Amino acid sequence: MRFADVRARTAALCWPLNIEDHSVQPMVDASPPKWHLAHTTWFFETFLLRPFGANYTRFHPAFEYLFNSYYEGVGDRHPRPRRGILSRPTLDEVYAYRAHVDVRMAALLASDDADLRARIQLGLHHEQQHQELIITDIKANLGCNPLRPAYLPAATEPSGNAPAMVFVEFGGGLVETGARANDTFCFDNELPRHKAWLDDFALANRLVTNGEYAEFIAAGGYDDPAFWLADGWAWARDNGVRAPMYWRQEGGTWVEYRLSGEQPLRTEAPVTHVSYFEADAFARWAHARLPTEIEWEHAAAQAGAPGNLPDETFHPRPANGRERMGQLFGDCWQWTASGYGPYPGFRPLPGALGEYNGKFMSGQQVLRGGSCATPPNHTRATYRNFFYPKDRWQFTGIRLARTVAGG
Repeated sequence: MRFADVRARTAALCWPLNIEDHSVQPMVDASPPKWHLAHTTWFFETFLLRPFGANYTRFHPAFEYLFNSYYEGVGDRHPRPRRGILSRPTLDEVYAYRAHVDVRMAALLASDDADLRARIQLGLHHEQQHQELIITDIKANLGCNPLRPAYLPAATEPSGNAPAMVFVEFGGGLVETGARANDTFCFDNELPRHKAWLDDFALANRLVTNGEYAEFIAAGGYDDPAFWLADGWAWARDNGVRAPMYWRQEGGTWVEYRLSGEQPLRTEAPVTHVSYFEADAFARWAHARLPTEIEWEHAAAQAGAPGNLPDETFHPRPANGRERMGQLFGDCWQWTASGYGPYPGFRPLPGALGEYNGKFMSGQQVLRGGSCATPPNHTRATYRNFFYPKDRWQFTGIRLARTVAGG
């Protein structure tokens, strides 16, 4: 993975924006694009240039405070909810910061030191994670705007009907799960590879569609507490949640904000931007459940085809029906029933980099599979994403599971 290509991709994602768009923070969970541009640069400056660059001079002494995300070991930081007030530094200054760091990274990129190269690789994968966040945070900004402006022009999309939902059975037993160290890049939370027991189970051959979710709404799914976890019921009531994020009724018809603007709801496409609470409630209503992360990974490792890989429409597409297990990767992050915790024998990275994943292993749910905004080299079977149960500004969707009788 080339340093210059990854860095250029981040800037390219911001290119369609107006300058006013770069500083907007529509909610606490989302960050302005300008902040992402600076923070990913801060990462290389903080964890590579400052400890390893010969005679490196910081671009600006205040940037360590302004663009630190959550690394307590580095020092104090500007509060996350107030990133949107940073009209300064200007966007031009942030791009100058990126150029300053990129030029000075050249010497480190030529190094043969294995530990240094591993840290550079982590920085590149970190920036790719922020590329995905740039897309979802832009959508949160524009989708909350009453004008519902488009980020991209409308694209021609594949048509067709989603195949009937069927449940594909998988045999249980003692299985191996997690990444293999030193095979290819992985994050520390994917390690170590270990054994786990699975009972026989079945997964749906595709994701839940918009049409199926609309049936849940029409059947009173948001009005019946029998389907909801207590925290989910309280969350939906307290926040007035009655449909997935970006859905709106107009004259009795559902419309959906997409990055191409507001569009009529495509009933055959996967439902997306739902919380764990909504996904779990739908599964109960559908006489099913959500898969565990080990079930999902075991099934994904056996899949012959990866599903709909990301493209530049940045929206999930209908299942094509050609695969035994479709849409495993690249449409929607799929909520699992598994809480986010360490694998047996987990060891975080040393120093401040150890805060990258391990400190968040509390109160969150694991998601699998990647989305339409995920870089393709991140859509592997072992990748563990994690969000709080209420979160839904990411491209989150639903795959159903069932326990096989006698399993």
